[in-house]
Amino acid sequence: MTFNQHLLAQSPLVIGWVAWLVILNLGAVVFIWNRVEARWALAAMLVNMPFMNMLFYYFGYTRILGLSHIIFWTPLLVYLWRRRNSIRPKSPFGIYIYALFISDFISLLIDYSDVIRYLLGDRHLL
Repeated sequence: MTFNQHLLAQSPLVIGWVAWLVILNLGAVVFIWNRVEARWALAAMLVNMPFMNMLFYYFGYTRILGLSHIIFWTPLLVYLWRRRNSIRPKSPFGIYIYALFISDFISLLIDYSDVIRYLLGDRHLL
């Protein structure tokens, strides 16, 4: 099965969550001309996607796929956290970046748990 076939076999909640993350992370393109933070967010997403595909190729649809988010989104969130004082929270960009930060942070909580579980031996297909 392909990555997308595995994903579409998940619950509607999981499919919706993944769709939200993709839309939100790729949504940085709206702000790339004006905000360096958006350029970093988009770059993180664009390198995350092929890396996750590589992980899927080697390990299948397993919990190790979260490693891709850990590698690229952890530094992004640290960067965004350090830049928070330069972002007006009520501006369109501020609303976007806070939604991105919170969503990616929640995803990372799941990803860290998944990768730890994988390293402890939980290697079955999801």
